[in-house]
Amino acid sequence: ISLPLPMLPTLVLVGRPNVGKSTLFNRLTKSRAALVADFPGLTRDRHYGRARVGDRPFLVVDTGGFEPVAREGILYEMAKQTRQAIAEADVIIFLVDARQGVTDQDKNIADLLRRSGQPVVLVANKAEGLAPGRAASEFYELGLGEPHPISSAHGDNVTEVAELALSLAPDTASADSATHAATDAGAVKVAIIGRPNVGKSTLVNTLLGEERVIAFDQPGTTRDSIYLDFERNGRKYVLIDTAGVRRRGKVLEAVEKFSVIKTLQAIDDANVVVLLFDAEQGVSEQDAHLAGYILEAGRALVVA
Repeated sequence: ISLPLPMLPTLVLVGRPNVGKSTLFNRLTKSRAALVADFPGLTRDRHYGRARVGDRPFLVVDTGGFEPVAREGILYEMAKQTRQAIAEADVIIFLVDARQGVTDQDKNIADLLRRSGQPVVLVANKAEGLAPGRAASEFYELGLGEPHPISSAHGDNVTEVAELALSLAPDTASADSATHAATDAGAVKVAIIGRPNVGKSTLVNTLLGEERVIAFDQPGTTRDSIYLDFERNGRKYVLIDTAGVRRRGKVLEAVEKFSVIKTLQAIDDANVVVLLFDAEQGVSEQDAHLAGYILEAGRALVVA
């Protein structure tokens, strides 16, 4: 008997524009070719990538420039996406600019992060060549604890900050999979992934031969996939369903939330990934990015 593996911890990079989030993201993921979330209408994409410190892998999300007080238009949409990433984070790395000092926008973001209740690591970027005390001291006023001076561009203290952030991440299996019965060690884990409304839930229900009643949409669980035991021709499987909430019958058709983080967690926890397309819509850029991530993660891929 083996319990589900802990999900990869997720570190989310937050900060106003031009504080060096993308530079830090590239340094952590050691790549410039990360998975991009092409949310419709967004000119500034959110980036997702795999990273590793020592022997500990994790996911890192670059949220783009954050305008928490925006009320409409592109900045509002970006703020909405950033808030979703914050809600799905294990730990938030909040970047500020050591050379510019505290700005009003930094204070607004700090207020939002304090209210989120998530663990936050405050990082003063662009600190190369500055005395550590001078680079960081001003940022204590944000009320988020000790500021840590780093240089994303030069790599100074980046590993130490990543280790600190990971030490704050919960080291437990996801809420739903942990409460799910322990799976047999020999069971093959199959993740069903794809964009919203391509038919993931229908495929899962058809494979299981029954309509499952699932109502698991409490706050804070948006990224938890559903683990379902399944047997075929005497072989044991576990289906990892990323489609979210489903209810019996047609009366309550739940809106499917597409969580990139939940999808990446499911890929990492699976032995085999079924990537489901809509034959009428063809292959989107996001489908191609997901396929690339599956192959990079070394998982077997079935295209359906």
